[in-house]
Amino acid sequence: MEAIILAGGFGTRLKKLNLEVPKPMVQVQGKPFLEYLLSYLKYYGVTHVVLSVGYKGEIIREHFGEEWKGMKLSWSSEDHPLGTGGGVKKAMALCAGDQVWVLNGDTFFDVNLTKMYAFHVRENSSFTLAGKQIKSPGRYGLIRYDRQHRILAFEEKNPNAAEGVINGGVYLIRRKDFLTKPLPEAFSIEHDFLEVYVGEEKFMLYLSDSYFIDIGIPEDLEKARNEYHYFRKYE
Repeated sequence: MEAIILAGGFGTRLKKLNLEVPKPMVQVQGKPFLEYLLSYLKYYGVTHVVLSVGYKGEIIREHFGEEWKGMKLSWSSEDHPLGTGGGVKKAMALCAGDQVWVLNGDTFFDVNLTKMYAFHVRENSSFTLAGKQIKSPGRYGLIRYDRQHRILAFEEKNPNAAEGVINGGVYLIRRKDFLTKPLPEAFSIEHDFLEVYVGEEKFMLYLSDSYFIDIGIPEDLEKARNEYHYFRKYE
């Protein structure tokens, strides 16, 4: 299996920490956060990972090189910001398989990828998204879906929402379905792909109640450091 990790963000929400490294390289108990994501993918049998990098991407490449713990690493560099969708589209050119995992480089969602893959294939899904139900989801958009877990719509952030299902940042994409869409060079996978094609394509929701953390804000970065035991099991 192959995977793409989106590691090209600027880390603007962590700006007050004065970081000298890209967000996925922030230290969590002595290791870059990205190492935990790679260990997680290796555990589930991923053999090739494409790192989509931008801001200070050379720091990531110098650290990991072309191979890491037996996994082949390829590098897709953004000369200018391409957005989450543009980053995936460019990185897809370095993939060969029919199905490709996509993960955000600043989130860890402990989804059982074996079960999610089986669900994706069984449902003949074009795009499967891992979602999590949380309380007080105000900083996230919400997902509306039917009884079969087919995604119906993506709703805007609602600061007053008491509970809802959020996008956990783990995707399984049928590559040819994604690449045949008339998509621009730079775009958002959330707004310009998912929200646009949700009524035309079969987008499925895989619900998981597993551990989830987004290190994009200082408070949750500190939380990740205190909850190290959730990461170390894949080392």
